[in-house]
Amino acid sequence: MNFEITRVLRIALLFATGGATLLIGAGTAAADDWPSDGGGALEVYETKNFAVQSDPDYWNPLSDRNRLTSPFGISTRIVCTSFHGVQQDCWQADLDGNPHKLTIAPLDVPYAGSSGTGHFGPKHYVYPG
Repeated sequence: MNFEITRVLRIALLFATGGATLLIGAGTAAADDWPSDGGGALEVYETKNFAVQSDPDYWNPLSDRNRLTSPFGISTRIVCTSFHGVQQDCWQADLDGNPHKLTIAPLDVPYAGSSGTGHFGPKHYVYPG
């Protein structure tokens, strides 16, 4: 019987340790690196050209402006890459100046433009976390 209790306690301790490790690792997300100019057709540049929630274009379904959902708005540094003039990925600094890669939402809601023109609409960038 003591052997069985010891085994159950060891398993419980193993799960508790694993859970604590996960919680410790769930702290602040590590900062990414700023993109570097690789040359060629890839361009790296700073921009503030985003529609944020306080901007009427953010809510306008016919606006072609890229949207940004971020707790910082456009108040911190934003660096993007483009390939042949088409904006690709973007990074935004947190309050300490550390870069974080923005997520691109799969759909830019509320965009209601037409894809028939060859323009598939703006992108919607979201600050991680």
